Amino acid sequence: MSAPAPSVAIQAEPFDTAAEIAQIGAELGGRAGAIVTFTGLCRDEGGRLAALELEHYPGMAEAEILRVAEAAVARWPLQALRVIHRHGLVSPGDGIVLVVTASSHRVAAFEAADFLMDYLKTRAPFWKREHLADGTTGGWVEAAAHDDAAAERWR
Repeated sequence: MSAPAPSVAIQAEPFDTAAEIAQIGAELGGRAGAIVTFTGLCRDEGGRLAALELEHYPGMAEAEILRVAEAAVARWPLQALRVIHRHGLVSPGDGIVLVVTASSHRVAAFEAADFLMDYLKTRAPFWKREHLADGTTGGWVEAAAHDDAAAERWR
């Protein structure tokens, strides 16, 4: 069986995690042994944050995420892979990113999802700026050293 074509979407509107899982499950028709999801949420940073603004270069961001998603499909025996990433203003508690992987066995699904999230946290072409609860706009958010360290294991 050939590797599935990954699905990548970058959108302003919220995503429905349950609907995405149901759609992949229906498409696979009982062939999957595991569907793993990761939903990254916007934190309020202890009440300090009103929203997070996410910017990207349309076209370039989708192509780069698709390139990495294709690498995941080549590396693990996946049956489905979907990445949805939001842009625009995202409020605390709202989803920013959704990764869904499906495989015959759980290890491949977990590892592929982890690989994708490490990439998205460290190298995906998005820029994040904080909008603070006091009404001011904060600075651009830098990548965290612990995220960079986690991504090193996949090289």
